[in-house]
Amino acid sequence: MGSPDPGHPIRVTPSPTPERASLTQRLTAFAYGLGFDAVGVATLGEPATRAAFDAWLARGQHAGMHYLDGAGAELRRDARRPHPGATHAVVLAASYGGHVPSGAVARYARGDDYHEVLRERVREVHHWLEREVGHPVNARPYVDSGPLLERDLAQRAGLGWFGKNTMLITPEAGSFLFLASLLVEFELEPSAPFEADRCGSCTRCLDACPTGALPAPRVLDANRCISYLTIEHRGAIPPALRYGVGGLLYGCDICNDVCPWNVKFAREAMLPEFIPRELFTEAHDGEGTRALARAFLMMSPADYAAAFKGSAIKRAKLWMLQRNACVVLGNVGTDEDLTVLDAMDAHEHALVREHAVWAIDHIVRRSRDLPGPRQR
Repeated sequence: MGSPDPGHPIRVTPSPTPERASLTQRLTAFAYGLGFDAVGVATLGEPATRAAFDAWLARGQHAGMHYLDGAGAELRRDARRPHPGATHAVVLAASYGGHVPSGAVARYARGDDYHEVLRERVREVHHWLEREVGHPVNARPYVDSGPLLERDLAQRAGLGWFGKNTMLITPEAGSFLFLASLLVEFELEPSAPFEADRCGSCTRCLDACPTGALPAPRVLDANRCISYLTIEHRGAIPPALRYGVGGLLYGCDICNDVCPWNVKFAREAMLPEFIPRELFTEAHDGEGTRALARAFLMMSPADYAAAFKGSAIKRAKLWMLQRNACVVLGNVGTDEDLTVLDAMDAHEHALVREHAVWAIDHIVRRSRDLPGPRQR
């Protein structure tokens, strides 16, 4: 623990009692019954990764995610700050299905929006606790939507360790997991932190990243990360990184795919809401990827709203998906894709037009072995 925050005084945790231990065990069992794959309890305070987080921000490796610095960073420097009065967190992990094939869209985004799905289940945990103790409990659910270093909380709650790809790896479930937390002003029995590092000498995730976004173990440079570039980034994808995007339209699973813990222990999604939508069931090979990219390019705003209602994919705007589709077709497309790319001449967004020109040039040079870019 670091220095006390004067606005949030440290509360002394009482010695363990059978009653508190029993309540925590029953709460954990209830959470498992809701479909979570791992559950633990952490005492709130300054995260163990605070120094690493500050250094990461100082290096600018959070790229354009400015909500992570400034006031957002200050809140993340102590887990007691986001929800005043909270002393403990119930930390939960849910698998989103590491056994389905990799493809053009990251696995986590193929089903319903995990924020809403898990938030409702975390609220059920809250309501269960209030029923058990017979009075209201000050609490708030967080599902990747608040100023918390959730992986730090998960490690403190005993769920797993930080892999060299920066993901939390949970024994017997791997890292294809969503994390959620319920911050409570209530004394629960803390879990033992997960102290072991089970990555050993393995560097498969670092070696496999096609854009060099993992320059060192447990260091992610978002400026080069395909997930950041295709989901969060609002500008042009740097030309030097477009080749590394390959056939990835939204997000990236490469560093998870190669992890031995996922090869051995990744699970099916336990919650039906995370079953992939039909739109994504075919995009696991070149032909399916090209078809999905063309579908993105031909979508109207109404088509986009209908196709991705209740989906996390709406994190990216339609024009961003179309920008991504141009890059993908530039990498894996054929002459058959030129017509839809040519139609992007009329697109209202200049970045889509620019990426379409790049894609056309690359398809033509690849298919006709031309020495230079196509003149339009």
